[in-house]
Amino acid sequence: MARAHQPFAGRPSLVLLVPLAACPSSPSPPAGSTEGGTTHATTPTTDATLTSTTAAVETTADPTLDGSTTGPSEPLTCNGHVELCERPFDEVVFPGTHNSHSARDDGFPPVNANQQHGIATQLEDGVRVLLIDVYLDEADPSTVLMCHGLCSLASTPHLEGLGAITSFLEANPREVITIIYEDHAPVDAITQDYATTGADALVFTHAPGSPWPTLGEMIDADTRLVVTAESGAPPPPWFHHVWDEAWDTPYGPMTAEDLSCELNRGSTDNDLFLVNHWVNDMLGLPSETNAAVVNAADVLEPRAEDCRDQWSHAPNFLVVDFYEQGDLFAVVDVLNGVAGS
Repeated sequence: MARAHQPFAGRPSLVLLVPLAACPSSPSPPAGSTEGGTTHATTPTTDATLTSTTAAVETTADPTLDGSTTGPSEPLTCNGHVELCERPFDEVVFPGTHNSHSARDDGFPPVNANQQHGIATQLEDGVRVLLIDVYLDEADPSTVLMCHGLCSLASTPHLEGLGAITSFLEANPREVITIIYEDHAPVDAITQDYATTGADALVFTHAPGSPWPTLGEMIDADTRLVVTAESGAPPPPWFHHVWDEAWDTPYGPMTAEDLSCELNRGSTDNDLFLVNHWVNDMLGLPSETNAAVVNAADVLEPRAEDCRDQWSHAPNFLVVDFYEQGDLFAVVDVLNGVAGS
């Protein structure tokens, strides 16, 4: 069975001590200045001419600091928290969105939109797991589209969504993101978009059976994009088959009471656990009203804890519809043991 979630404690920040220099009772005028009609010559200062009135500033190097030698700085974080830097990827809980691309703001109609805001806004708001459906464009098979069901209802170029992800990672070098594709397009067509956007320079490769690195190690190596797919598989080695790495819970119930922690796909011997947490309406369509109910802390947190207790493994990917409804991010912080930090 997969390992149980074990939170790691964050390291304390170092305190930098700066000895204060004595203040001279009669300061000399600045070099090169004029005082009382007398010009004071400028004398180059070298190490040999430093006086006891010069403050000696000494800093202690620490990997949690930003490397500045001008004074103390804020500790570096990983996905927003210092405590997560030393935690392995498979022991972190990440907030995610179902059909991340299927957003009303991007023109998807209410009949099949699972989100209000598009991918760029989701990332800025704190979403770190994106579930994306991709298809080949029938009119142009060289183009990959993000659709939900029929592409004739609405679609967005995969290049656009992947470009937003790449731009976010480049602008936020302390963040790690995961993509899970429902892939109806071939691997080579999808990965071509990675070459075009430069996202392939940021991908992480997990060797089968090897331990997962910490978030800090992934960030230091600048391999901060974990790519998985429901159908596709390597090559390339970074295009992981998700059910070789993870397992998930059933999805698509129409009442909160039907949410289950039972095994759906994959194997519980895998390292990563995906909890699908959304409730459709009675027609099986996305429901913002239901999202407001099941995303609330008093429903979402007990469900996640039940799944954790059932499998002795905290959910790694906690995925919802209409993420801005309810308490997704607060619940993820509680599960990670970083609430209030």
